[in-house]
Amino acid sequence: MAGKKMSLFQEMKKTFMLHAIAAHFSNGLIPVAILYLLLTLPGGDPYFEHTVEHLIIISLLAIPVSFVSGLYEWKTKYNAAKGPVFIKKIRLSIVLFVLAALTVFIRLSMPDVMYQQGMMHWLYIVMLFAMLPIVTLLGHYGGKLTAAARQAAGRRK
Repeated sequence: MAGKKMSLFQEMKKTFMLHAIAAHFSNGLIPVAILYLLLTLPGGDPYFEHTVEHLIIISLLAIPVSFVSGLYEWKTKYNAAKGPVFIKKIRLSIVLFVLAALTVFIRLSMPDVMYQQGMMHWLYIVMLFAMLPIVTLLGHYGGKLTAAARQAAGRRK
């Protein structure tokens, strides 16, 4: 039994990909935050709204891990190639981080922002929704890179 556990641990260690884990983390939490935002809007349920806050804060913490690990993979796996996909992913990641940081700042500095009717209320909602296409594009471009890498690996065999 101990040998199987050690083998599983060694397999996990050998195949561990920090960037993929961190990227999927924030790319999964942001759509869920939008879902909870949509559940908040009709009735203003504070529990749903607090869930949005928590998911966005966690995403904000995961984005730099994803960004730095992505830069590391870009440099080590792709020799820092200046291809358009890489440049798009870098720019989109920066925009995502800025949007998430501003959204968290607004929410933490104005805890009742969802219950106001001013410009900050709508700015907060728009910025939350703006993150959705960004994570979608980041996932799309990441998928293109991994598909191309799999095809290249298949041709080498």
